[in-house]
Amino acid sequence: MATSAFSRWMQHKMNARMNRKIRNGKGEFMGMDVLILHTVGRRSGEPRQTPISWFSDGGDGWLLVASGGQGGDPDWQRNLMANPDKATIELPAGPPQPVRPQVLHGQERTAAWETITTAQPRYAKYQAKSEHEYAVVRLTAR
Repeated sequence: MATSAFSRWMQHKMNARMNRKIRNGKGEFMGMDVLILHTVGRRSGEPRQTPISWFSDGGDGWLLVASGGQGGDPDWQRNLMANPDKATIELPAGPPQPVRPQVLHGQERTAAWETITTAQPRYAKYQAKSEHEYAVVRLTAR
């Protein structure tokens, strides 16, 4: 399904608004913590900034759910994995910090998914309606 120009415009406006809120120290949306993920476009090479919800991995890392997107994977995940050495995040009112992404598999993914769906059961409901298993990405400081 193609995305309309209006839909893309609206998404850019909403993302910019959320990014401003995060930079002003208000990193929460719909009861979830939100950070700004900085990536580089895999085709364009242009910088990208995506507000995205995150969950603690129980240590020093951040868990992200890669839901949505055409073909199952969102653009931010494709960009992140195409240029993992250029990824950074911004937490509320904080400076960008470099991170290393890792897509989780097997028992690590299962444990992380349990953490995520316990904190936000809506993700389990979304997953149940999808034919594509959502990837779980762990970010750690580099």
